[in-house]
Amino acid sequence: MTAISPSSSLGFGIVGVGMIADFHAQAIAATTGGKLIGVATRNADNARAFAQKHGLAVATTSVEELVARPDIHVICITTPSGAHLEPALAAIRAGKHLVVEKPIEITTERADELLRAADAAGVKVSPIFQARFGDGARTLKAALDAGRFGRLVLASAYVKWHRGREYYTGWKGTLALDGGGVLINQAIHAIDLLQWFAGMPSEVFCWKTRRVYDHIEAEDTASATLRFPSGALGSIEATTAGWPGWGRRIEIIGERGSARLEDDRLDKWEFRDAQPGDDAIRNAKIDPSQGGGAGAANAITHHGHQRQIQDLIDSIRAGRPVAIDGHEARKAVALIRGLYASAERGTPVTPG
Repeated sequence: MTAISPSSSLGFGIVGVGMIADFHAQAIAATTGGKLIGVATRNADNARAFAQKHGLAVATTSVEELVARPDIHVICITTPSGAHLEPALAAIRAGKHLVVEKPIEITTERADELLRAADAAGVKVSPIFQARFGDGARTLKAALDAGRFGRLVLASAYVKWHRGREYYTGWKGTLALDGGGVLINQAIHAIDLLQWFAGMPSEVFCWKTRRVYDHIEAEDTASATLRFPSGALGSIEATTAGWPGWGRRIEIIGERGSARLEDDRLDKWEFRDAQPGDDAIRNAKIDPSQGGGAGAANAITHHGHQRQIQDLIDSIRAGRPVAIDGHEARKAVALIRGLYASAERGTPVTPG
């Protein structure tokens, strides 16, 4: 593993220059202790353009060249979802820590291969699930952990977004590189939050369809019912075919209280036994860094990524685990693959 001087910044490299790579570059620039050094992508012109835009010293078409640099300590993987594994393995072999865009990979088998290699090499894997860093999400998680809801009754997630027909070009909506459609690409943040809040469902039943975008391989709409080990039930509804697109919503319904998380705002926060601070939670200002994306893929900010990348930097400096590791990211992949398996078989499935 590359040695890091206590007084120097951590050097970052990015593999892939799609839309999300710009958000990674902005996030790294806004951190304390991180510096973006270079980029690798297959097209030399694209690599040079990205490097010029972000003031980088290194632009290459070789992942191996990028990860071999001693001034780079962390590699951000921003390639299409089904092409995360190979550059990640190259970075791991070079002893680099990883930031991996969601999903960590498109199957549990590929995710497991990445995680086994990272564990064996002792490198950190920080998978991008920036919604977990939102103030509203963390407040809701703390209340669940404290038992304020009592027995959970229902736990559900809704992602009713809009993506125009022109969005589905290149690898988007393909099974080989996107891994699926709305569930694994757009709804994955809500699905990750739902299982973080309520646990992994013990049984799922799912339907999926191409309701509007029949030119793609994967689904643009899906609906699922869930059963949790606790006995609670739930649902997932997701689409990219609706207009104009509404904010992501998570609903947690319990015997002693209920809450609704709209993007990262707790617009419903009601408990049988009130506590000091409940009014402040209900009246909290919306954090713009944790919302957006309902109507367009680029209608987000880099601030959520910044929080997560800063956590990785701090964890490396302090020698502590990252807040969200690769094994946590695998859970969302396992749940989504279970939803797809159910839809294809027409039967309930136990995710795993």
